[in-house]
Order: sequence, then structure tokens, then C-alpha cells
Amino acid sequence: YCLGSVMGPHPFPMMVRDFQSVIGREAREQCLEQLGRLPDLIVACVGGGSNAGGMFYPFIEDKEVALLGVEAGGRSDKPGDHAAPLGFGRPGVLHGSLSYVMQDEDGQTCPVHSISAGLDYPGVGPEHSYWKDTGRVAYTAAKDDEVLDAFDVLARNEGILAALESSHAVAKAIEEAARRPSDQIVLVNLSGRGDKDAAEIARVRSCR
Repeated sequence: YCLGSVMGPHPFPMMVRDFQSVIGREAREQCLEQLGRLPDLIVACVGGGSNAGGMFYPFIEDKEVALLGVEAGGRSDKPGDHAAPLGFGRPGVLHGSLSYVMQDEDGQTCPVHSISAGLDYPGVGPEHSYWKDTGRVAYTAAKDDEVLDAFDVLARNEGILAALESSHAVAKAIEEAARRPSDQIVLVNLSGRGDKDAAEIARVRSCR
């Protein structure tokens, strides 16, 4: 049994990371070719962590490149209202690997929530846990409302329908760009398209 993410026992997290690293390798080549240098900041959403792992890994040794992973902040910081194990979980074993997990006192996984199905997960890949502990990657979380606003901003300004998962990264990239000098390069990984999320966005907004 193999999860479709950087999860599970060795060697599966490494295998999926290496396969997904085509994302980061191509991004690196394109930045050097089109911009003449590496980005100052790379932002990607994190559920299990495959797209972020694939994007970050080719830049891990480039200490001048800041890396930011964005988890699902959900409705609030209360247990069961989010899916942010790197922000609120503790070390535990899930699917055969040691990583940060949303769990109760008995080590049982807790209910989690995210507006995006792809981030609605109580654990995270072990390498992300390592990157968090070593400080190489910073992790934060975007709330559902921020995600919907970021979805709108990108659609209206660029004509791009980003997946709700990716919109978590867009939300925090917008925040980061606003407080950085205008000559800095912020690279955002759009891990999926938002056509699949149109019905869910309409449902959520009709309930408000």
C-alpha cells in the first residue's frame, strides 16, 4: 500500500519526494533562465506534503532561498477546526512513519477540517517534520476565509483558477509580497486547478 504523498515507511517518502522534485528542478531552471537568479522566497501548500516537498527539495541547499509551507488553518485554531499538524500537532507514528500528527492523549488521530479536500489530513510527511525541526523551512497556516479571498484575487487579476489547496499558498504569498521590497522574487507553487472546487466554493458561500 502506497499513499499518494511523501508519507509511509521508508523508502516511500523519499521515492515520492524524488519523483515530485521535477517541480522544483524545472522551477529552478526557469528562474535562472528567465530571471537570472534564484527566487527570494518559495511558497507551497502542505497537506501530506508531496507538492511542497517536490518544490522545496531542489532548493534545500540554497540557504539564501526562504521556504514557506502553508497548512490548512480551517475555521479556527480549535481542535477539529483545522488541519495543521506542524503548527498544532505533536510527534507520533502515522502510516508507518514518525512525524507531526493531530492526535489525542492516547495517540489516536483527531478529526481535522479544511475547505480543501487535499489538505484535510491529520499528519504530514516525515521530511517536512525534519525541515520544521531544523528550521530550514518555515510553516504557517491560512484560514478558510483567507483562502477564498486569495482564490478570488488570483482569478480576477490573472484569470487563473487555482485549486483551493494552492490558494492556501497564494494567500500567504500575497501577505509576504506586501511586506517585501518590490525587487524580490516570490515563487508560488500552484499544485492544482480550481475547476474541481467551484461547487464547494459556491456551497460555502451560499451558507454564509
